[in-house]
Amino acid sequence: MKGGVGLLTVAGSASWLSPHARAAQLALPSGAVATQVLEALPGKVPLMKRTYRPPNYETPISYFNEEFTPNNAFFVRYHLADIPKVDLAAWKVRVGGPAVQNPAEFSLDDLKKFERVEIAAVCQCSGERRGFSDPHVPGVEWGNGAIGNAKWGGVRLKDVLDRVGLAKEALEVSFNGADGPVVDKTPDFVKSVPIWKAIDENTLIAFEMNGEPLPHWNGFPARIIVPGWTATYWMKHIVDIEVLKEPLKNFWVNTAYRIPKGLFPVVQRFVSQEPVDSPTTPITEIVVNSLIINLEDGDEVKAGQPVDIKGIAWDGGYGIVEVAVSADGGSNWTQAALGKDLGRFAWRQWTHGYTPGQAGAATIMVRARNAAGATQVDKLLFNGAGYHNNIAQRLALKVV
Repeated sequence: MKGGVGLLTVAGSASWLSPHARAAQLALPSGAVATQVLEALPGKVPLMKRTYRPPNYETPISYFNEEFTPNNAFFVRYHLADIPKVDLAAWKVRVGGPAVQNPAEFSLDDLKKFERVEIAAVCQCSGERRGFSDPHVPGVEWGNGAIGNAKWGGVRLKDVLDRVGLAKEALEVSFNGADGPVVDKTPDFVKSVPIWKAIDENTLIAFEMNGEPLPHWNGFPARIIVPGWTATYWMKHIVDIEVLKEPLKNFWVNTAYRIPKGLFPVVQRFVSQEPVDSPTTPITEIVVNSLIINLEDGDEVKAGQPVDIKGIAWDGGYGIVEVAVSADGGSNWTQAALGKDLGRFAWRQWTHGYTPGQAGAATIMVRARNAAGATQVDKLLFNGAGYHNNIAQRLALKVV
């Protein structure tokens, strides 16, 4: 491993923000707005900086007009600030642990000998829209851009685990990346998933993103892909995979990334990390959500002149079956036209024709529904970590 990778600032104040970037400020805490600037990391276009160390950078939503988010515009999320530049010639991922029969190490060339697969999937930070929580909560104050849609190419984790052999007692699979803490007192970022999720055919060790090698800031040379689940499990710069006979015990699983039991209508639960007496459970699947991507709060539209409202909708892999739009603040709803189905784990683009009426104020709302029957909520399901904010979006427009 080589030394840490530096950052490059290209814009120094919020006045440089694009219109879509400025729209994300409206409900964010004042401190987050004051420090929000556009900066470019090496290999990236200017993104909205949320924190500098570790680097947490958000994608301006104008990039979501594309089916797949460009690699150089994809959001960046790190928990730890010691981020090495991986030497590919020396890199290997170790696969072992107490529930593995034949531990082994795999180089990138070794991984490429397995069957290659590709899957389209949304990668979404668990804290997406945390900055809009009311009341505000601690953590990176993300707006709408801690998300992206990509085609991930690699090999099934199941195939690699089959190669090393699983013991019948296998319960969880843990992941560790090359990034690490700056000081010893900070816990290393290690996560686990239940064995049934690890051997799901859609869970990958990916080394390609949109047909190209993974960018450094998105996990080069290989990362874990857990489609349908929030990105806390999508370990970047993967160097160590362990198959465990007992539940993993560490801060990042037992304390962080947990939600109140029963608060959200999730189907896939991480039951080995659910002590009977615990009021919380690990966050797992992404909840149904949607976003308008071509209009912002306060935009002016002309009375009687048609305008297309465009957006995206996504969920944890059940599939978006409906997006509804209201032009009167929620009294009446009309179905939007769904775009191409890119796969059940990918987002779904949609459009809706809207003709503003007489001059004055207009409130546009949007909500999505998935094949499991889940719909976006009208009121925030508040939790102290700011997870799963999927309130039906509401935009105030000026009709002139």
